[in-house]
Amino acid sequence: MAQLHNRISRRELKERIQNDPTPRTTISFYCYFRIAEPVSFRNELYRDLNELGVLGRIYLATEGINAQISVPAENTESLRSYLYSYPELNNLRLNIAVEDDGKSFYVLDVKVRNKIVADGINDSSFDMANKGRYVNARQFNELTSDPETVIIDMRNHYEFEVGHFENAIEIPSDTFREQLPMAAEMMAADKEKNIIMYCTGGIRCEKASAYMLHKGFKNVFHLEGGIINYVNHVKKDRLENKFHGKNFVFDQRLGERVTDEIIAHCHQCGKPADTHVNCVNDACHLLFIQCDGCREKMKQTCSQECYDFIHLPEEDQKKLRSGVDKGRNIFNKSKQKLQQKTGCGG
Repeated sequence: MAQLHNRISRRELKERIQNDPTPRTTISFYCYFRIAEPVSFRNELYRDLNELGVLGRIYLATEGINAQISVPAENTESLRSYLYSYPELNNLRLNIAVEDDGKSFYVLDVKVRNKIVADGINDSSFDMANKGRYVNARQFNELTSDPETVIIDMRNHYEFEVGHFENAIEIPSDTFREQLPMAAEMMAADKEKNIIMYCTGGIRCEKASAYMLHKGFKNVFHLEGGIINYVNHVKKDRLENKFHGKNFVFDQRLGERVTDEIIAHCHQCGKPADTHVNCVNDACHLLFIQCDGCREKMKQTCSQECYDFIHLPEEDQKKLRSGVDKGRNIFNKSKQKLQQKTGCGG
């Protein structure tokens, strides 16, 4: 029977991909469709994608699939043909990374979850089939030229901070499940206006558009393929680019440069910066923005507390880490947490 899980240490896998000269292409895709037996589908996908050399992170649920992966460039068309062999995925849009070094992932993880996007929706009458209308890059530019159009960013604070569309409204929360009711509440007086929702690759704003319609909004749109697809079409069709800064992505790169503008600031000194790093303190791992100067000075730690910690003898670090719940710090990117750890308003 084919192996259905990785058996090699992640450290070794990371070293392998860093040293592997094979050209790779980073791709993201998603699709909302009914999966009757997610576990069986998961095992089938893992076996077949592993044979194609795919690396990355794939989530499955009864509501569909969400994937961020990389594949050897020579296997890109084989991957496309394989995915299209499933009737529900035929002609699926594959978002090709804007800025890619092929080192975005180093292991293949295929996991079954309750939902591919945690939304907190428990209303049985909610139906993803009733979703907003797609707009492509050209249509997005046309609609957003109207001052009466409302543009809503359905990403988290740490994503919005480094890059966003002109005049976009940030929903001030770091969880999608909190953003949905907040968006509906914030727009309660604008139910007749054109509302365009966007996110990184399209998966969150598509569900958000369905939620807004469910809440009685009339003219709801969502950006097809999200920022990634928009930027690719802007380049291809030579359109005006209305996105400024960097597009945050959920892989080893942590961002794709869209424009040369740096609209964010170092969380430690306040200088212009938009490079996200994880604190190297294994008892923290907070994700935050750090300029090159602070990175050198602070040794990629987020605070003096963490700087002092990493300079302790390893045995002392192990003792202090013992029993510590890191769950609230690892990948906790909320504005409040950044202010608490770095002493900066971000």
